Formats: sequence, C-alpha cells, structure tokens
Amino acid sequence: PKLLTRFVHLADTQLADDESPARLAIFDGPGPFASAYRPQEAHECRILNAAVRTINALHRSTPVDFVLLGGDNADSAQTNEIAWFTAILDGAARVECDSGADDDPVEGPDNDPKDPFFAEGLLMPWRWVTGNHDVLHQGNFPVDTRAELAIGGTSDGGTRDWSSPGGPVVTGTVVPDPQRALLSRPALLEQLAASGDGHGIGADTRAYGKAFYEFDVKDTPLRVIVLDTAADTGGANGVIAQDDVDRFIRPALDRAEREGRWVILASHHASRLLGDGSFAGTGAPTVPGALPPDAWQALVGGYDNVLLHLAGHTHVHRVTRVAPSGGHAYWELETSALSDYPHQIRVIEIWDEDNGSLAIRGVALDYAVDDDPVAAEGRRRAIVDVTSGFGKDGSGDPSWRNVELSIERPE
Repeated sequence: PKLLTRFVHLADTQLADDESPARLAIFDGPGPFASAYRPQEAHECRILNAAVRTINALHRSTPVDFVLLGGDNADSAQTNEIAWFTAILDGAARVECDSGADDDPVEGPDNDPKDPFFAEGLLMPWRWVTGNHDVLHQGNFPVDTRAELAIGGTSDGGTRDWSSPGGPVVTGTVVPDPQRALLSRPALLEQLAASGDGHGIGADTRAYGKAFYEFDVKDTPLRVIVLDTAADTGGANGVIAQDDVDRFIRPALDRAEREGRWVILASHHASRLLGDGSFAGTGAPTVPGALPPDAWQALVGGYDNVLLHLAGHTHVHRVTRVAPSGGHAYWELETSALSDYPHQIRVIEIWDEDNGSLAIRGVALDYAVDDDPVAAEGRRRAIVDVTSGFGKDGSGDPSWRNVELSIERPE
C-alpha cells in the first residue's frame, strides 16, 4: 500500500465578533436557536490557535500536505472576523480578537479572551471553502440588508459587553467599530487573495465571483475541486445552480476525467442539504436551475473518478455512501465543527492499496490545550453548553468518527 496524501479537514470554526451590534444573542435557546449565542464564542480565536498548534505538532511527526477548510470559517461575514481567522492560520506576532472598546476582562496578559496572543500559523498550505456564515449575516441574511447594523452603535438583538464582569449579553448602545463591516462576496475574495498565498483564491476565482476552483495534490493523481454552495439569496441551506454547473463544475469534472485525475469534491454543504435557494426570511424566490440532491448526486455519479465529497455545516461527524441509480457510488464525509463540542478536526489519508482499491481513512482529532488557559476555558464552556441541553453533541454515531472507507481505484 502507498500513502497518496494526508491532510486535515477543518470545518465550521465560526469565529465570531461577540461584541458586534449585529449579534442576535437574546434569541439563544435550546434547539434550533442554540447557535444564536455560544458561551465559548469569545474563546474561539484561542480554540482555533490551539487547533493550529495541534495540526503543526502532528505535522512534525506525521507530515500533513495541506489543510482544507469546511466553510463557516467566520460567523457573520464581518471584515474583522475574516482578518482574525486568516491571521491565526497564516501566523502573526499579535492577534487581538477584540472590537469596539479595548477590553481586558481579567487584568493582566494572556488570561482572558480579549488579550492579544501570538499565532504561530500553519506550517503547511491551507485552502479556502466558503460557507453560508462567511457571506451572510449570522449565516442567513444577505449582507446588504444589515450593513448599517454591523458598523452602528446600537444592538437590538443582544451582544456581549466585556466591560462588565463575565461579559453579559446586553442590548442598547455599544461602541461602534468600522472593522465590523459586513463583506460582500467579491470583497471577501479580495481579502482572502491578499492573505498569504491566496489560499486557492486566484484571479480567475475573483473574476468568477464565487470560490469555485481546483488544485492538484503534488506527485499524485488526486485533484481537489472546491465548490461554493452558499446561497446569495439567504438561508442556511446550500444551493448549486445550473449556471455554476455549466460554467465551472461540469467542465472541471470533464477535465479531471480527461486528464486521469481522481477527484475529491469539497463544499460546505453535503448533497442532502442542497435547496432551491428560496428563503422565507427575506422572501427570496427560487434560484433558477437549482439542483435538488438527487440531481446533484446523479451528476457526480456520472464520473467514475470521483472518490469523495467533503462537507461540514451540520456540526456533526457523518459518513454517507452515495449510490445514484445507474451511476458510480462515492463517499460523502462530513466533519463536526471546531466551534462546538467536541471541537474536533479530521485527519484524512488516502491510500492506494495496490489491489485495485483505494482506502480513505479519517480520524477525528481533539485540539491540544498546551497550557493555554483561555483555550481550555473555551472547551469547558462548550461542555457546559452541551450538558445543559442548549448545545448539541456533534460527535455523531461512533461508526462515523474514525473511519476506513474503500472505493474502487479509478482506471
């Protein structure tokens, strides 16, 4: 057997500016509104930084080729959220995940989530995937409808006030900050392209206007095709329009087939979560030519060289064997969220078994605290959130966490 690649799937960090007037914390409650407010939100920067250190430690002993994101990297499409996220992954001498007033909830350095910290950055390339929270306010509402709210000085939906002990949720007057500006999709792509090596976002992707692109895994037949499934119209569900199939997806799949490449698809949404783009919250109509799940699966199943479709979004580990009628079967692998319990990433290996089959191995990995009390406190708060009944446990079925999946080796 030969190892073709080892990489990390890092999904749903949902790095949040928890002091933004655009937050909706007062709507928090068990069930569907549990993500309106997370007690560990302020600690997510340090949790992500701990995950970076963990990936680097793994890499030093067991080399990792790249990190592939799973989308929902930011929580509310804000400029500062994306800036914090890229700084932590790229590395920076000083990252301070604080907006509005300069808060220091616990006097002294490196002992609360608003203190600046050092980010060592990933030792390997990382590649961007767009989720609904990266381009929509709170992952649901078009940014042009909430632009003034984010940079304003009044909170109606509830936000954190770290000038008070414990950072309580408040409404009313807040300190404004222009760095909270909501990013349009083109502005997001420009900001990413200016970060490090661009993380997959080149001139062609910026011209296209969405994060559709592809890259090859060096010295292997593997090709990763990245899809942008976030809906411009609003709503949390994914959407794949026929226009994107015609302009990018089918040509990319045809090209990979013609060039003998074995394909890994990467998007934020798994196929069962694809919708028609309509959203009652804004009255948005159906997106013309939106593919339902079965049509998408049939399209992918028409290519025998597709091995795997990676996704996030649900915050739960999950494995699905997709077998379209009359088509080629392939695997969908969803990774739980870094933002919620169990705060895991997934290490993925693809092996050529030298017997006509390939093995896809996925291992769920916890982040190591490494004497970081703020990251440790973030984990503690998430555990409290789950055990109190507000948050959900994203561990998934035990058979979905550490997996070995077999698929026929493409010719």
